[in-house]
Amino acid sequence: MSDNQNLLAGQRRALILDEVRRRGGIRVSELTRMLQVSDMTVRRDLDVLARQGALEKVHGGAVPVAERRTHEPGFEAKSSLELSAKSQIARAAAALATPGSAVALSGGTTTFAVAHQLLEVPDLTVVTNSVRVADVFHHARQAAEGGTAPAATVVLTGGVRTPSDALVGPVADAAIGSLHFDVLFLGVHGISVEAGLSTPNLAEAETNRHFIRSARRVVVVADHTKWGTTGLSSFATLDEVDTLVTDAGLPGADRDEIAAHLAELVIAGADDDGDRVGA
Repeated sequence: MSDNQNLLAGQRRALILDEVRRRGGIRVSELTRMLQVSDMTVRRDLDVLARQGALEKVHGGAVPVAERRTHEPGFEAKSSLELSAKSQIARAAAALATPGSAVALSGGTTTFAVAHQLLEVPDLTVVTNSVRVADVFHHARQAAEGGTAPAATVVLTGGVRTPSDALVGPVADAAIGSLHFDVLFLGVHGISVEAGLSTPNLAEAETNRHFIRSARRVVVVADHTKWGTTGLSSFATLDEVDTLVTDAGLPGADRDEIAAHLAELVIAGADDDGDRVGA
């Protein structure tokens, strides 16, 4: 069977992860029929995803990685998940930044997507503890070759690097605590009414607390799969969040529950500004 050239490897692996998570496991033979690719291609994709910690290979197929509150997937493992949702969220979130303002971005794949959209907002000062986010602006400046380079000034905190490529710890905390932001774009591992915002990484939780204390407006960017997930350490309650930007995959009942605890809920979609619920 010839490989399906209509799907890039990253897209194909994202579909595999979605099926594994949705069904609780899947066989190689099912994936070959569904994706219309060879057995070898599927096994190669499963090898890559297993090395990234995104799933567990078993005889004849794959199953989800056992859920642990301390499990922190790496940046590469998370970057292939919910790509469309993250793109929509990023566009809606970037519309909340005004030219000439000071913005902060925490680490994560969704804030990484937001960073790409912020390239269109002029005269920003960007503070981040993410090497990946800082690189977005650095590479854009290099590509612009001088005259039309983005005007953003980027401040990258120091710190100890996490599996999510965020810089955390006392050095990062001190840098963030000495600054003030107009808006913070904050990624999360999990969000719920009971636990609030949470992460598997204790040091990252403390660094996020400093981010929140230094921000005039806190905007959480999280796709619908984050709702109801709880990491090891909570670092904020929902009433500390001004705006949650999520995607249309969030069920209506969950939207109502979130709207009851937040000032503003933005459902990102085809309209870049999203649909707003709340004040």
